[in-house]
This record gives sequence, C-alpha cells and structure tokens, in this order.
Amino acid sequence: MTQFLGEFECKLDPKGRVMLPAGLKKQLSPEAQDRFVINRGFEKCLVMYPLNEWKIISEEVNGLNLYSKKNREFARYFFRGASELSLDATSRLLLPKSLLEYASIEKDVVLFAYSNRIEVWSKANYDTMLGDEPEDFASLAEEVMAKNKSNAND
Repeated sequence: MTQFLGEFECKLDPKGRVMLPAGLKKQLSPEAQDRFVINRGFEKCLVMYPLNEWKIISEEVNGLNLYSKKNREFARYFFRGASELSLDATSRLLLPKSLLEYASIEKDVVLFAYSNRIEVWSKANYDTMLGDEPEDFASLAEEVMAKNKSNAND
C-alpha cells in the first residue's frame, strides 16, 4: 500500500497542468505506472490516487449494495468527474477543467499527501481549512484515535 507524506506548494500553468514535485514522485510505487485517478474530495478539494490504489478503492465502492438508494447516491457522487491522468515527459499532470472549477483552483496549488492519496487544494482554500483547526486538537485526537484503537482490538 502506498504511504504518501508531504505538503507541496505548486503552480498551475495556463493550460491547467501541475508539475508533480520530485519529492512526491519518488514516493510513487512502480505499480502506479505514473498514472493516477482524480476526483472530487469531501471538502472543496480534489483527491488524486495512484492508479493501483484507485482500483482497490473503486472495488470497495463497487461492492456496495446498489439496490440501496444511499449507496447509489454515494457511488454516483464518488465517481462523478473521476478522470484518469498520466504524467507527461516532464512530470506534469493535466487537471480536468471541471474539477479545477469545483475546487476553485486557479494558479496557486497545494498538494497535501498522506496515506494513499494526494489532496489537491487551491492555496486559498487550503489556508482557510488550516485556519479552521479544531479548538482542542488533543481532545479530537483522543476521541478519533481511541475509537481506532478499540476497533483494532476487536
């Protein structure tokens, strides 16, 4: 499983391309074959997965019971706008215009990499999101991680 780490400030060129930073590219597994899938994130950002990770996630979503209305709604929204991307010869990715508009990305971009994904944010939205840090991060961590630990012991 891919384990990305890092925060990278980048610029979008006039054609909607962003260069994948070398520090991020070296974390990419060979199984990804320099290919990604990008889609809408839960907040006003985009989420980019290496192709091999996308296959695992999409299998999970495709495994939902699609006779359930909530599951269908989730699947439709999750896959809406999903697009495959490939690095070009100069390590650039051409981001779909409709997704750039969704995330309000115009020029300044932050690539926030963690776990098996890279979130693609407009710098302004990223800064706003960081400004909304929970008042008591320690309490949030205790609540979230305690649930995680108790599930691991079940």
